Order: sequence, then structure tokens, then C-alpha cells
Amino acid sequence: MKIIICGAGQVGWQIARHLSGERNDVTIIDTNAELIRRATDALDVQGVTGFASHPEVLDRAGARDADLIIAATYSDEVNMVTCQVAHSVFRIPRKIARLRSPAYLDAVYSDLYRLEHLPIDVIISPEREVAAAAMQRLSVPSTFDAENFLDGRVHLLGIVLDDDCPALNTPLRQLNELFSSLSVVVVGIRREGRLFAPAAGDQLFAGDQIYLLTQTADIQRTLEVFGKAVARQERVVIIGAGNVGLSVARQIEARPDRIRAKMIERDRARAEYAADSLDRTIVLHGDGLSAELLDEAAVPRADAVLAITDDDKTNILASVRAKQAGAGMAIALINDPTLVPLMSALDIDAYINPRATTVSSILRHIRHGRVRHIYSIGDAEAELIEAQVLSTSPIAGRAIRDVEFPEGALLGAVQKGVRVLKPVPDMRIDEGDIVLIFAIAKDVPQVERLLQVSIDFF
Repeated sequence: MKIIICGAGQVGWQIARHLSGERNDVTIIDTNAELIRRATDALDVQGVTGFASHPEVLDRAGARDADLIIAATYSDEVNMVTCQVAHSVFRIPRKIARLRSPAYLDAVYSDLYRLEHLPIDVIISPEREVAAAAMQRLSVPSTFDAENFLDGRVHLLGIVLDDDCPALNTPLRQLNELFSSLSVVVVGIRREGRLFAPAAGDQLFAGDQIYLLTQTADIQRTLEVFGKAVARQERVVIIGAGNVGLSVARQIEARPDRIRAKMIERDRARAEYAADSLDRTIVLHGDGLSAELLDEAAVPRADAVLAITDDDKTNILASVRAKQAGAGMAIALINDPTLVPLMSALDIDAYINPRATTVSSILRHIRHGRVRHIYSIGDAEAELIEAQVLSTSPIAGRAIRDVEFPEGALLGAVQKGVRVLKPVPDMRIDEGDIVLIFAIAKDVPQVERLLQVSIDFF
């Protein structure tokens, strides 16, 4: 497939890395020549320097025979105009745009993006994706990562194993025997900075970051097995009243369990706007790093603090200060993936990576072969792929033990009809089944071949 990516920032670079790695013809456009140079040096892509919305720039990028354009620059307006030019001048069949401003996302104006107006096929909102990720972290405390699959029936949980974890030094095979009625499957382990898919004989050690899949009914018991307390979040403090902070506060207010939320915002005008926009959330104007203001916001008694400003360092420092003050857990928004290794050392419980959430959302919309959901793990180190098995899939009609999964892939769950099952070697995979597969990045193409998945749009 011939794909044009507009914007060589973090999101554009990661999408280019994914798609070029799958042997697609990728061209990336950006006004910054240095970003283009870095992309073309590091990836198997072509680069064009210029404004993505200019027809002659798109023409140089090969728009006349492109199959897909992804407009992911920092400007909503440039992304919208780019899609319009791609449609009107070059007839590119598939157009995806990243839009950040809530003004463009109001459901009242959804007709704006119809073919006869602004022809955008898929709109990605990073703020909404990040807010949803924040709510996921809040819904499952004691985890550093969380995501739903199979229509909310299966959960991915990221857990750091402490010294008192009951499951330490036990082979995973034996864990399955000890808790045979538990639906949990450990699909990934990060140890000493390396993420891998474990074998049945692998053991778990203190300090491991593990990724596991479990069904909704088993979440509480799963957390207990791995030494994590289950607690309700009743008092939440949000630091930052930007688009993400407001979206999180609105979702908290919409929940039936009446969580008490407070918000801290440094900019007076923005704080006043947030106070007018929210019903039950108390908004405080001031510096989220101020010990006095944190005390006024009752951070020492908070069950959770979300530091979600637009500055990584502020989020890290605010999270550290909140934990030192006595907050139950701290969640930080981190754009720079090189800062992630600091999280555990600084006692920050969880982080949200906007780039990973946006990349996951875009990939979900462009992969074919009945792929229902894709979640990017870590710094694009691995993916969790939810897909329906086609009649042409090599795994259809075969027992799990007979499927040649790559070393870095692990089958985590199978849905047959209305039943979600824990995979066992003798289970047969049939056409129409929905499978959930963890795969290290280098093994994703092989997993897609097993599923007969390819980039396609028709």
C-alpha cells in the first residue's frame, strides 16, 4: 500500500515505523527538515519537506496514486485542509485526521465531515483517547497500565510485582494449576528493561513488570493473587485543566459512584472556564507544585492524583510531591518515553503515554482482516491484537498446540460465540472465533500472516 503521513512528530514517526516495517510504501511530510532527515535516516521511508496542505507538496509525496493519507500535524486546521486537498485534487480514497480542539469534535457538528463537506473518513482525538486511558487507570488501581478488550469482558492489566507477591518464584505452568478456575494469563514480562512473551516454565520475580489478561469477574481475585490491594477511588485530585483534564473531570462527574473530584489549574482564565464548565468538581486556582495548595486540595487524603498538564516535568514533580504528601496513588501524563524508566524509581504508580494511545487508535482504524482492536504497549515494544479468525486464516480449524506462533507471541484469550475462554493446548480455533494475541513488535507481521491480516481499505 502507498501511504502518506503528514507530520513527523512523535505520533507520525511511530505510525511510519509501524507501517514501513510491514513493507508498505510510506512517505512522510513535515515543514521541519531536521525531523524529515531523522525519519529517513532511521526508517525505510521517503521524506518531503513542506506544508502538507499544499497541493504541490502532496503531489511530490506521490498523492496521485496514494491509497491512504494520515494527517497528524500539530495543527487541526492543516490536518482538515490536507484531507480536503487529498480528496478534491488527488482522490485519495482513505483519509484519517488527528483533531485536538473540542470545538471541532462536538457531535452537533458531525455532519461537517461528510463527503460533500470536509471528507474525513476517521477522526482521531488524542485528548479523548488520553482521557479514556486515565479513566482506565482509575478504574483499576494498583496497575500501571490497563485496557479493555472483547467489548469490555477482558482486561489487560500492567502490574509491578513487589517483594511480598504470593506468586513469586513460581513457574507460570504451576500458577495455572494452582488457580485453574482463574481466567488470568500472563502474556508479557518486562525484566531489566527487556519485554518478552513468557514460556510456561518461566518464573516471576520481584521487580518484574508483568502484563496479564483477565476477565472482568476475576479482576479482584487476580489482583489479590499478585499481591495488590483492591480499593475504591472516592477522592480524586486532577492537576491541569486543559482539554484532557476537563474531559477526565466530566467523565468522573458522569459516573454513578459519585467520586469527589478537585482540580488545580495555574492559569486563572482557564481555571474560571473549568469552574463554569463543571458541575460538581471544585476548581482551585494556583500552582500544582505548591505544597500549601496541595494541602488545601486535600491531596494527603486523596485516593488518586492525576497530573495531566501539558508539561512532563511538572507532571512528574507534582506526582512525586503528591505521593510524599500521602496520596494513595499518582498517575502522570508523560509525552517523552525516555522519562518512563523514572516512574518506578520516583514511586509514581502509573503513567499515560498520549503517543501510544493515539498510535493504537490509528492502527485500529487502518488494519484489515477483521482486526477489532489494537493496543500499543510501552514505547511501541509490543501490541495486543484482537481479531476475528477468517476462513482463510492458517490457524482456522487447528488446535492451539499445532499453531506455530512466533517466539514473541502468546495467545491470551479466545471468544467462541458468547463465551470467553482461557486458551488450553487442545482447544481448536474455528472460523468466527475472536482471538486476543500479545506480540512483540518484531513478530507482529508474522502474527498478522497467521490471521491473514494486511493493510487494506476496501
